[in-house]
This record gives sequence, structure tokens and C-alpha cells, in this order.
Amino acid sequence: MADLMKFVQDEFVAKKEFPEFGAGDTITVYYEIKEGEKTRTQFFKGVVIQRRGSGNTETFTIRKMSGAVGVERIFPVNLPALQKVEINKKGHVRRARIFYFRELTGKKAKIKEEKRQRA
Repeated sequence: MADLMKFVQDEFVAKKEFPEFGAGDTITVYYEIKEGEKTRTQFFKGVVIQRRGSGNTETFTIRKMSGAVGVERIFPVNLPALQKVEINKKGHVRRARIFYFRELTGKKAKIKEEKRQRA
């Protein structure tokens, strides 16, 4: 049964190509919103808190500050409404899931930028 589910998911679910990103990276996600008959593109820019799951059930969580309130949003990787993902900054963190980031404020909430390799 599991093999049949995997086969159907591999064959019929459209794969989207996004750049590699992980926890600590600052990304902008562009997604489509339907309002009645109209559709528009909205973006959500924030820090990736975690990536979880694998294959078609993979999701990632993004956190941003809206004023003094923290807002988190979970996006499935295979969401049809996702248009594109841009990486703004590569962050250097030592964990795959940075839930401790929720309690940090001010300068403590700053994530070090990853040093780039020279080509």
C-alpha cells in the first residue's frame, strides 16, 4: 500500500524547484491569494524556524516580526499557490529547529550571516 501511495505521489504531484534553504536563513516566499474572483500575489519575508517532513509532506515554518508581535506561518513545499522562494540571507545557526528564537528580542534575535566561500 505504501509503495502504491509513493508511486502515485511521484507520478502525479508536480515538483517545484526551489533554492536550498534551512533554519536561520532569511527568505521571501511569494504566494497567490484568491479573493473572490481575483487573484493576487502576496509575499511573506522572515526567518526560517524549521523544515520538517520529507517528500510531498515536507513543510517549512517562517517567523517574522509585525510590529511587536511575532507572526509564524507554515508553508507546505508542494503548495500549488507557492510561486517562488528567494533567499535574502544565509544564516549560521547550530540547530535544525530554532524554537529558542521565539523568546529572543532586540540584538539577541540577530542571526549571524554565513561566511561565503570564495570561488
